[in-house]
Amino acid sequence: MTAGTAKLSAEALYYPDVAATRFYAGALAKLSVLQYFVAEAAVIGAWDGTEPYSRRTGYISDLGALGCGDFAGRDVCSPAHLLMNASFVVQGIGMMVGALLLGSALLRLAARPGIPLARGRMPGTGKWSPARWSPGVVAAGAARVLTGTAGAGTVIVGFVPEDTGSAWHVVGAVMYFAAGALALLVLGGLWLRQTPLSWLILSCGLVSAAALVAGGVTGMHVAEPGTLERLMGYPITAGVAAAGLVVAQRVQRERALRTAARARAR
Repeated sequence: MTAGTAKLSAEALYYPDVAATRFYAGALAKLSVLQYFVAEAAVIGAWDGTEPYSRRTGYISDLGALGCGDFAGRDVCSPAHLLMNASFVVQGIGMMVGALLLGSALLRLAARPGIPLARGRMPGTGKWSPARWSPGVVAAGAARVLTGTAGAGTVIVGFVPEDTGSAWHVVGAVMYFAAGALALLVLGGLWLRQTPLSWLILSCGLVSAAALVAGGVTGMHVAEPGTLERLMGYPITAGVAAAGLVVAQRVQRERALRTAARARAR
């Protein structure tokens, strides 16, 4: 047994197995949110309103409206609304699956490549152990809950389009914007100085949160409501995907190290 293998075996008692398929699937689920940008572009291309759709003035939810005609003073007609609503649902499911599969211990340490991770439990992490409720563990857990909540919100948006007359559409949108921004702020802070992408994730959270506050203060009565809404939503999609990339890279790195270790041991 090599020194590296012996070290890995010793530390295998203390950390989760970051190379597990579960974590790779969770990372890919988060990366899947990028499909939203492709779907939105396709739906905008199919727009059939009296005026061309503009990302600057048009609301995102207009793309998922079921009918054609006047809605809240806007001429809305989105023939590809099924694609847009399906994209909302897929995006939300990706976020929820990622939150479910990426455990708190993994999120806490995934951006720290100097720490080998293997199957097991850290010492002193029993049910009532203080270590179980350390700031890092709490932050990682909060990021998971918030990401799952944001995902549930956009699933609601997809199932309840804006012109159904249900208040659940607004509730779902607020869940997505608010919980999504907070999730990125927490995760970006947790990974600060551990990965260059932490600054991107943190910046995405800050931009989204600031835009959400601006939208709340102004009631979205601004010159470019579409721009403001996209400043709320686009950074969340980009930040979640960046988080998935961090985890996916760590999983691939651990798998490569283990493959190399097995090859040397032969």
